[in-house]
Amino acid sequence: MKRYEKFADHIAELIRTGVLGPDERVPSVRFASQTHGVSPSTVFQAYYLLERRGLIRARPRSGYFVNALATRTIEEPAVKPAPQPQSTDVDVSELVFSILGSIKDPNTIALGSAFPSPNLFPLPRLARSLASTSRSMHPRETVTDLSPGNPQLRRQIALRYTVGGVMLPMEELLITNGALEALNLCLQAVTEPGDLVAIEAPAFYACLQVLERLKLKAVEIPTHARDGLDVEALATALNSLPIKACWCMTSFQNPIGASMPEARKRQLVELLREHQVPLIEDDVYAELYYGQHAPKPAKAYDTDGLVLHCGSFAKSLAPGYRIGWVAAGRFAQQVERLKIMTSICASVPAQAAIADYLQHGGYDRHLHKLRYALEEQQRAMMAAIGKYFPKETRVSRPSGGYFLWLELPEQVDSLQLFRLALAQGISIAPGPIFSASGGFRHCVRLNYGAPMDKPQLGAMQTLGRLIHSLL
Repeated sequence: MKRYEKFADHIAELIRTGVLGPDERVPSVRFASQTHGVSPSTVFQAYYLLERRGLIRARPRSGYFVNALATRTIEEPAVKPAPQPQSTDVDVSELVFSILGSIKDPNTIALGSAFPSPNLFPLPRLARSLASTSRSMHPRETVTDLSPGNPQLRRQIALRYTVGGVMLPMEELLITNGALEALNLCLQAVTEPGDLVAIEAPAFYACLQVLERLKLKAVEIPTHARDGLDVEALATALNSLPIKACWCMTSFQNPIGASMPEARKRQLVELLREHQVPLIEDDVYAELYYGQHAPKPAKAYDTDGLVLHCGSFAKSLAPGYRIGWVAAGRFAQQVERLKIMTSICASVPAQAAIADYLQHGGYDRHLHKLRYALEEQQRAMMAAIGKYFPKETRVSRPSGGYFLWLELPEQVDSLQLFRLALAQGISIAPGPIFSASGGFRHCVRLNYGAPMDKPQLGAMQTLGRLIHSLL
């Protein structure tokens, strides 16, 4: 056990035994460092770990305090041994559609939704940008802003890459109809029907549906709740199977929220470079980090143009505008040609509106508020899980995004739980929709993208009761 983990366990024990009570300030970093003989960085690491566990929380300019709502320590999902890699035919769409189609009722409390609350976004300000740019748009822009896209928007995106420490030419950037189209185009550019694609397990269900539509086979790679894709298991798969591409979410992975440490991202890129296998990096939650610094994408370590990095404004700014992009590396021309052959271009007015907002609307100010709200909502949902769910429940603790992955007691069937919850007006996302092989039967994904108001809290209480009834 590392030193910071030992110190974190010491503080956790003080909280568990009541020595440190709810809302009480934990020792300052300086005081803890001096009295326990550890470095300030060790104390910080320990406090970050306790934050992820939901035991303490930081207050600006005040220090760290015991989380008043956390009634017990919640363990993370267990790490499972990597199975022998094998390919799997994908056939999940009927299950996915049956579940998603049943939760569109506006009266349903959407804990199974893939979207955060629209109230978190500056939609009125975006509407002003849309109106302003539409009035001033020159007729020729309806032609010149076709693929690869609005030059000003691409320039703004390239600038954000640069600020994040990723240098890439604008020629790599293509604007798409959301990130899902970008991901589709990338996969089409680097595979043929029947090819094998390495994906995470669990994986975002849309990824599975894309593979199914393109008649590709999945090679599921175990994914850790904290550190993301198991690079060692991927290496084994690459050595034994003819994998043609890897689709991976390296930060705030959907559904489990994992983020690969920088060293593992480097390792991933280097491994794929050795095998000359393209990496399709789905990074739609990149702006939704909770710490002081944004995590670098795997694209930052790409020297061969093998990483196709896909992003979107749907989760951070403009839901419904359907504006995404891809920095496609050496595959930029193929992806652009596929885009022209399928949908020609993304909405020209929507591109112009977002470009205007990025220049004049205060995007970073909005992101700061959005991240704070999501982090607070995560704490509230973790507290509700600790209060109402069985003590055997394991929960991921992501440092960004808005999803929690729950590993329930093994006797709980999440599909049965889905049906029982829906009858009570509550949606959840059951584990099997995130697996090509139908795994994760006792797991669910919950969305904390809406404030924990009275109806949400009531839904969590009801959900906990239903889980207890299945034990």
